[in-house]
Amino acid sequence: MKLLRTIRLDASDTFIFPKAAEPGEWAVSGPFVFWDHDPTTLEGKARSAFRGGFLGVSSLGWSTLAQIVEASDAERTQVVDLLTRQLVAHFNAPTTDVARAAAAEEVAFAQSLCSQPLDTLIAVHRSVEAGEVHESFRSLRPGAGQKPARAFSFLEVDGDDEPDEAVDLVGLAERERK
Repeated sequence: MKLLRTIRLDASDTFIFPKAAEPGEWAVSGPFVFWDHDPTTLEGKARSAFRGGFLGVSSLGWSTLAQIVEASDAERTQVVDLLTRQLVAHFNAPTTDVARAAAAEEVAFAQSLCSQPLDTLIAVHRSVEAGEVHESFRSLRPGAGQKPARAFSFLEVDGDDEPDEAVDLVGLAERERK
């Protein structure tokens, strides 16, 4: 089976998100983190996490990209168990059984994003449309005949069109230094 792991191609996640996921963590989409927030009022790093982050299950940090990797049944069970514990400890799940059901659903959704070949990178874009959170996903994979040696050699994009908005990484970095 395939699951998602966080990947860090550069240091940008460390200054655009409230907390960056560690590279190689198991990942889920993670919009449930914002269940008790009005996404339209989020600002700064929280807004960046909402709009374009995958949730690292171990750290509860965010990653811009997730990578499709091979996983065993035992690893999938470990991810569900860890996410269950996180939902109880940090998200006020009423019972472990409720948390386990939610964790299993999140992991199943992450699995559903893994229809592309191994090592494909996945990006997410979230928005609020008609009062509901909408997620769109894009896959980034090497162009025909290319080996995925460097992040910037990825050329083909599958999925929804590019979001209309851009992130000013230089401006974010300068604000972070202040």
